[in-house]
Amino acid sequence: MARLVQFDRIGGPEVLTLRDVEVGAPGAGEVRIRVDAIGLNRAEIMYREGVYAYAPVFPSLLGYEAAGVVEAVGEGVAGLAEGDPVAVVPQFLQTDYGTYGDHVVVPASAVVPRPADVDPVRAAAVWMAYITAYGPLVESGRVHPGDHVLITAASSSVGLAAIRIARHVGAVPIATTRGSGKKQRLLDAGAAHVIVTDEEDLPARIKEITDGEGVRLAFDPVAGPGVESLAQGIAPGGFLVVYGALDPRPTPLPNARSFPALNTSTYTLFEITTDPERLRRAVAFVNAGLGDGSFDPVVDRTFDLTDIVEAHRYMAANEQVGKIVVTVAHEGADS
Repeated sequence: MARLVQFDRIGGPEVLTLRDVEVGAPGAGEVRIRVDAIGLNRAEIMYREGVYAYAPVFPSLLGYEAAGVVEAVGEGVAGLAEGDPVAVVPQFLQTDYGTYGDHVVVPASAVVPRPADVDPVRAAAVWMAYITAYGPLVESGRVHPGDHVLITAASSSVGLAAIRIARHVGAVPIATTRGSGKKQRLLDAGAAHVIVTDEEDLPARIKEITDGEGVRLAFDPVAGPGVESLAQGIAPGGFLVVYGALDPRPTPLPNARSFPALNTSTYTLFEITTDPERLRRAVAFVNAGLGDGSFDPVVDRTFDLTDIVEAHRYMAANEQVGKIVVTVAHEGADS
């Protein structure tokens, strides 16, 4: 038997229940993993609350990321074997699979090798964040050395990854945060500048920092009417990439009446993870950064799997800087 987190109705963290469930053998194209660590994501809060891009099917699993060791492989799976250290990247619907558990079955296509010197906590904290930032900042070819990049909600794991990737490619990361409490931690994480949006005029500060030029790319998970202010700080011909919807209000086409020279688009990491060749490039890029230490993920706090309700409460409070990781204890097992 495995212990899996499930829920039977939408609601707050209290709907999450840790249950004994028979996982069974992996089917064709699947892998069963002994999970050692799970990365939490805000998308899972939205899914649990019934406001995500798709609705739960009860009893529902949840979870996109994990790290552990291969226990068994299904028919037709190549390149993975029992005992391999691996990580799970977001690629599937949570109506079909989930990573919140001590033993889980996931698609083999969502499993990537974990370098031997990368422990499970770090591996569980890296993939959602770094692949999300990799697409717009690296693979798109839009960001060049010396470009200014605006990163909103920058204290999130994705925001911190974007700061590090921007630095890695020679760009200048400008981070935003609503309050001043996280400013120094963002500077310590590598932000060249931090704009406190509750205290400063965002477009004016962007113009000041960039000597009136504006940013090459704004990378935003918030959406909503606030994109109007972001657009005012983007250089002519620059890019606004919206990768989330933390603000549930409608998102306008920014400054549409003035027909700005602005490129706007939405983005999710599934554009990368569901394309084998793009995923291969992303994994190579991120693993190289893990190997030389430049992409070491920031882990704010860890919880045990038995404390999953408290972990979700902590994530919902939005006080963290970096990733929240849930660890899984296995009696008599080595990670």
